[in-house]
Amino acid sequence: MAIRRPLAAVLLAASVCALPAAAQTPARQVPESREQVTLSFSPLVKRTAPAVVNVYGARVEKRPQNPFMDDPFFRRFFGDRGFGVERERVQRSLGSGVVVDAAAGLVVTNNHVIENMSEVKVAFADKREVEATILLRDPRSDLAVLKLADNRNLAAIDLADTDELEVGDIVLAMGTPFGVGQTVTQGIVSALARTQIGVGDAQSFIQTDAAINPGNSGGALIDMKGRVVGINTAIYSRSGGSVGIGFAIPSSMVRLVVDSARAGAKTVRRPWFGARLQALTADVADGLGLDRPAGSVVASVVEKGPADQAGLRRSDVILAVDGVSADDPEAFGYRFATRPIGGTTMLTVLRGGKRISVPVKLVAAPETRPREAVKLTSRSPLAGLTVANLSPALAEELSVETGNEGVIVAEIEEGSTAAQVGFQKGDLILALNGEKMKSSREVETALKDRRRAWEVTISRGGQTITSVFPG
Repeated sequence: MAIRRPLAAVLLAASVCALPAAAQTPARQVPESREQVTLSFSPLVKRTAPAVVNVYGARVEKRPQNPFMDDPFFRRFFGDRGFGVERERVQRSLGSGVVVDAAAGLVVTNNHVIENMSEVKVAFADKREVEATILLRDPRSDLAVLKLADNRNLAAIDLADTDELEVGDIVLAMGTPFGVGQTVTQGIVSALARTQIGVGDAQSFIQTDAAINPGNSGGALIDMKGRVVGINTAIYSRSGGSVGIGFAIPSSMVRLVVDSARAGAKTVRRPWFGARLQALTADVADGLGLDRPAGSVVASVVEKGPADQAGLRRSDVILAVDGVSADDPEAFGYRFATRPIGGTTMLTVLRGGKRISVPVKLVAAPETRPREAVKLTSRSPLAGLTVANLSPALAEELSVETGNEGVIVAEIEEGSTAAQVGFQKGDLILALNGEKMKSSREVETALKDRRRAWEVTISRGGQTITSVFPG
């Protein structure tokens, strides 16, 4: 079984026509008669369909015309004749999206739908096609915001407050599964705050049994008021098709990304906590008198960071954010990340057997030192890496633990030596041939030496790894 990202999108929905008796009945009600069971979602679908779009991405790649171009045997006999000709190959992607701001022409989709694409088009239900530019990409949440070249005659859908969502609520998923055309599926919210799904980070997914298949990525999960409660992004499947376990990114995270795009930011600004957390284990929870292992233990605190300034200490157990339970570090990360910068959030903390409230200021991570990003091109196992000086701001962007200094891998060129060797984005380069590396310029200078072998020491996921590579 595997977590899969549906390669396309689920269409979105906006406001819904209220039925005559709705004003006199509770907000949530189990059907009590055959007439109620046969009610239709058609009014909801009709009103929301104009705001749901298909997203098409394309990228042109140039490849050698002759398949034997790189074969030394053929070059020996035929030289370079005919080997210089290149052919173009177009890589395409297909997904869905949702218009969330008609006036500004903003569309939300999944980042993996438009990742590495150089051209993006958006197609509407009425067959219109509009060019779009990528305004903001956020790999951490697997969301992207597009800006349409033509924003005339657009309909948009409001984002709901997912804190109001409850397990058992009816939801609709709209999209183009398997490319067969626009489709609507219906289900319920199966679970909330699902973490460790393997897509992005700082998230707490909505789980639904509404059928989500390949072709639905970037589309919307909507409630019965016609509001977006989530952007469908992944499925749990053995075959690649829907088995009734789908996941959507909550609209609270979507709002954060859209607001960043509206403000003209190139990256999503999230509040910085400045502490490392660990999941609360059952034995520790029992020792603290808790009835279940729900919470996050403070493992370390960054000096002068927000957590430190708020007075948090090692071994404190964080139970809730603004009164909402955060059962593990992932759930805490999502709750904290969706709080607006500039304010204060209140944490419920267990310390010494007592529950206390700790206010933490919501500030952006500081850029304590210039990044000085450098692409490494010298012949070495690091060729193809872009390295930069680590700071709290860069650590937040790359979702790694904050450090005071160091050199971090910010990008890896596809197909490069470094990629083939196995370097990963977020690796911290500690030393080369036993010499400690403190800046990106030091790494660049060290690689200018020709060596028969390179001893590289990195930190990855809290573990220190030393490997030796030929020069």
